[in-house]
Amino acid sequence: MATSESPQITNLLLAWGEGDEAALQTLMPLVYEELRRVAARHMRHQREGHTLQTTALVNEAYLRLIDASRVQWQNRSHFFAVSAHLMRRILVDFARSRNYQKRGGGAQAVSLDEAMIVAPERGADLLALDEALTRLQALNERQAKVVELRYFAGLSEDETAEALKVSVRTVRRDWNFARAWLHRELTGRAVNDA
Repeated sequence: MATSESPQITNLLLAWGEGDEAALQTLMPLVYEELRRVAARHMRHQREGHTLQTTALVNEAYLRLIDASRVQWQNRSHFFAVSAHLMRRILVDFARSRNYQKRGGGAQAVSLDEAMIVAPERGADLLALDEALTRLQALNERQAKVVELRYFAGLSEDETAEALKVSVRTVRRDWNFARAWLHRELTGRAVNDA
């Protein structure tokens, strides 16, 4: 996710955070494709025929980001972490408003990564994952943040460490623990039992 535009993006974020609206206008074309990539990643895990499309998810996140103008942006990793969190919230709110779970959404296993511990299924239950992440956050907020940054924002270990101001080794340890914990919560089995 790191690009040659990273310092420019960080500078624009800082200017926007200080109230420079022109910085936002310059920033959005630079980050739009990355936001679409994050949104597409979210949408890959939604059920077939989902009525919310990638572009709509990006646009809704953009509108919420504008409202978040009082955020003290740290860097581009922080921006994409907030963006991914907003997209997750939008999808969860959408699922709840459509009463997805009660209309047969099913309690299916949720993919945390293509090669990870839970079988990848297109109809993954976002509500179950959101509830599990909320429980994890109550136990260990940093581990929940690592999942959000790695899985939802698609940040690398280095970018996640930078965003959380911890070591890469800490991110790796938290990521491994959180994946196993979420697997157990979502499937009712320990990783070794799978």
